[in-house]
Amino acid sequence: MMRIASKGHGVEGAGHGPAQPDEALSVESLSAESWLVSAGRERHAGAPLNVPIMPASNFVLGKGRGRVYARNEGVPGWEALEEILGGLEGGEAVAFASGMAAIAAIFDQVPEHALLALPADCYQGVLSLAEAGQSRRGWRIERIGVTDTAGWVRACGVADLIWLESPSNPLLEVADLDTICAAPRKAGAILGVDNTFATPLNQRPLELGADVSVHSATKFIGGHSDLLCGVAIARDVSLCADLRRVRVLAGATPGALEAFLATRGVRTLALRLERAQRNAEELAERLERHARVSCVRYPGLKSHPTHAAAKRQLKGFGTVISFDVKGEASDADAVCRRLKLIQHATSLGAVESTIERRALHHGQEHLPETLLRLSVGIEAVEDLWTDLEQALGEG
Repeated sequence: MMRIASKGHGVEGAGHGPAQPDEALSVESLSAESWLVSAGRERHAGAPLNVPIMPASNFVLGKGRGRVYARNEGVPGWEALEEILGGLEGGEAVAFASGMAAIAAIFDQVPEHALLALPADCYQGVLSLAEAGQSRRGWRIERIGVTDTAGWVRACGVADLIWLESPSNPLLEVADLDTICAAPRKAGAILGVDNTFATPLNQRPLELGADVSVHSATKFIGGHSDLLCGVAIARDVSLCADLRRVRVLAGATPGALEAFLATRGVRTLALRLERAQRNAEELAERLERHARVSCVRYPGLKSHPTHAAAKRQLKGFGTVISFDVKGEASDADAVCRRLKLIQHATSLGAVESTIERRALHHGQEHLPETLLRLSVGIEAVEDLWTDLEQALGEG
């Protein structure tokens, strides 16, 4: 595999394969778009252009250590994905079976009776994980509003884990990561950022000072609604080693097919994101003017409460829009049923547009009952708008 000369960290061979300095590519010498396409490939004569799927659980033993068992040493597809994302974010990447598996591995580093600082509007899976640790390991949990920068700065000095989700799900609030990541932290504390909504192309938390960045690769990284995978990227090699140890012990390893699909998907991330983001910006502006819509949440709108922070920190405003339909929950449900092109489904970040009423989900009852989360895909924007117009109806 190729050498990663990532900014300020010099991570050699983010995967487990041998580096090839004579044929190395440097992430510093390429644009992010070119790195996505070029990294993670073997470059010697006769090598396959794409890393093939290797459906093997064990390997022939030899004189050297080499690969022994796929749960421990992985398969070549993992190395490619880890090299691409590690280089892009400026650290060393560890691939997992899902985004929650990656997050669970990070939370596993937190000692008993620790203090965890979590967003007030926290992803339900993360909150459930923290609450399990509360009952089993004596963790204490503090919930802080995404925009309460002073609260986060204070938490950095006392909490053992500072966990940020920015932009948040589904209110799309943007935290002041510049200030929070620069704040003095308690010795041994971990500051993590769920970077799924932003993607590495719009935001790089490690460059801002975070200890670890996490992606649900199920979403934008894979981009085609056909896999489960997660990735954690850290600057500290000892933390990466600890994450890999948890991955082995928990059996939280991605399969060969999933690694292949995620690697293939991330190659087109720049193109998919550019198109879907352009669509989202247009749809957000039109939805804000629609008579049947009472509120639109999109960081790119000047009306969004954290627009200034988004404009300062993000390279793009993303592809997810949340909006409230006038009326009751039944009116929002009716909009979802009437849509024809936009799929009524959960999750996000894929080529197809999806929509759902978030308050339907357990743990999301605090959200406005008419809030719809729209993940905008790469379809023609006029087709998407025509579908939304007919589903919303007249005001």
